[in-house]
Amino acid sequence: MKDYAVEIALRWGDMDAMAHLNNVMYFRLMEEARIRWFAELGFSTLPAGAAPILAHASCDFVKAMTYPGTARVRQIVTRVGRSSVEMSLSIERTDEPGVPYATGRTVVVWYDYAAGCSAPWPPAVRARIE
Repeated sequence: MKDYAVEIALRWGDMDAMAHLNNVMYFRLMEEARIRWFAELGFSTLPAGAAPILAHASCDFVKAMTYPGTARVRQIVTRVGRSSVEMSLSIERTDEPGVPYATGRTVVVWYDYAAGCSAPWPPAVRARIE
């Protein structure tokens, strides 16, 4: 599943003193999209055995988002490596399709919790993300 998008309602409590979405909340929106993607792919998000883990996250804030509204977070797999997958992300409002409010990048690694290090993607998992 190379292209994945979710819609997430903004909450009044997500705002900061400047009356726009707090910068931390953009990372929360990206996290929610990533965790929902994991769930749809059948990945465990609990630290046992082997599972994906976040290795990198970055965000460029393009335009201030305000409450009320619904964010649309889209992530696209841009590269699959031996043990990692890189994704580009965009966040927009559902009432302003195509207008970017933030863009980002994440890297997720297949992680062996027992060994404490990354591991190659299992073939069945790799097939689902490519």
